Amino acid sequence: MGMDEHAGYQSPLSGRYASPQMQEIWSSKRKIGTWRRLWLALAESEKELGLDITDEQIAELRDHLDDIDFEAAAKYEKELRHDVMAHVHTLGDAAPAARSIIHLGATSQFVNCNTEMLQLRDATKLIATKVANVICNLGDFSKKYRSLPTLGFTHYQPAQPTTVGKRATLWAQDLALTLEDLEFRIQTMRFRGVRGATGTQASFLDLFDGDHEKVLQLNAMVTEKMGWPVDKQLSVTGQTYPRIVDAQILSSLASVAAVAHKFATDLRLLANRGELEEPFEKKQIGSSAMAYKRNPMRCERVCALARFVMNMPPNALQTAAVQWMERTLDDSANRRLTLPESFLALDGLLDVLGNITDGLIVHKARVGTNLQNEMPFLATERLMMEAVKNGADRQDAHEVVREHAIDVARLIKEEGIQNNLLERLATEPMFNGVDLSMATDPSGFVGRSAEQVDSFCEEVVAPIRKNYSGQKLETAQLRV
Repeated sequence: MGMDEHAGYQSPLSGRYASPQMQEIWSSKRKIGTWRRLWLALAESEKELGLDITDEQIAELRDHLDDIDFEAAAKYEKELRHDVMAHVHTLGDAAPAARSIIHLGATSQFVNCNTEMLQLRDATKLIATKVANVICNLGDFSKKYRSLPTLGFTHYQPAQPTTVGKRATLWAQDLALTLEDLEFRIQTMRFRGVRGATGTQASFLDLFDGDHEKVLQLNAMVTEKMGWPVDKQLSVTGQTYPRIVDAQILSSLASVAAVAHKFATDLRLLANRGELEEPFEKKQIGSSAMAYKRNPMRCERVCALARFVMNMPPNALQTAAVQWMERTLDDSANRRLTLPESFLALDGLLDVLGNITDGLIVHKARVGTNLQNEMPFLATERLMMEAVKNGADRQDAHEVVREHAIDVARLIKEEGIQNNLLERLATEPMFNGVDLSMATDPSGFVGRSAEQVDSFCEEVVAPIRKNYSGQKLETAQLRV
């Protein structure tokens, strides 16, 4: 009798966060099914190149690509202490005529490494599609709010106004840069191919009686049969593909996570100011004690998962650093965790991010109020310039503004007064004739924010939308 599923540990990445699409890519069924397809491709190619392999043997392998007896394989592994050989025997039982030629000339990393490269490619493509989806959401949002002035921040202190839409393009731009990196990884991934125990192809050279050309053809044929471009192969390998590849890919994932963390943190800060919020379900509970709360649970989850993903590259770098000579086995158990779980965590994060960016809430009144509270301070430089135009000394004007501004800021903090800087400046003779009301109209202080939104959406978002328009994503079922 099997263990009660609730009596043992289950990863929340599969049970709570990651999508069915990503889980399928890293599933045992996909993994072993790919092993069997590699064994079929190897046998077919060896037959086509003249080895004594029959049509019946090929047909048996093809008939048993997906009917995997995992229980039988587990029994074999318990006895043999070798996962690949356990599945060689399991397939041999299902395809007895082909038993003698399964895995012919190959090492375990023929199936392991090549399968992992296929998984890494497909998983990275799924991540790239989800990043593109978020960029498009933010592009739509930025256009909708392209002209809505909002308080800008540097050092998290009030700064020149920007617009809500322009700020969204900053989030989207960061993601677009990570998408370029992901696409580069996809385009430059290289197949391990048919290499042998230490990468010398010695076993295959023996099979073909020293015919180097046939060994080269075998490598190309298997690569092509597995749907990988023949010109995108590693030139040389040891027993495995270089583990630095894992570190490079996980670094690309970590970059996405870092950008997502920054966005989610910004949104949490803006939610505290009452300006922007993530979606909130009608019956969603923010706090078990404080019934009024609308906690940013989605953004908090993004930050939590992001930190996990951001910490994976150092692990992969350490693994790459300790692969002595042609390879050591201390990479295996580690990579069983770090590769799939990095992708599963980022996949879950991006589903949440997609949900957030598809339903961002803007409270225009609070955006405007918060900005107006600071506008008199933000407009002081322009007011000084207008006073100078009317004959005032610039340094004198600066000193008058400085004294009033510092005193007003103090009184706002200590006594809670309303910002009355403009009223105070109106009493100063050097500001006679200066239209102080300009300081209450933020639209004149946002520069080219709206135009920059238009350019960004045309130059960056539109091509991404076009490139990924045919990619289908399952609707994420979020547990919040």
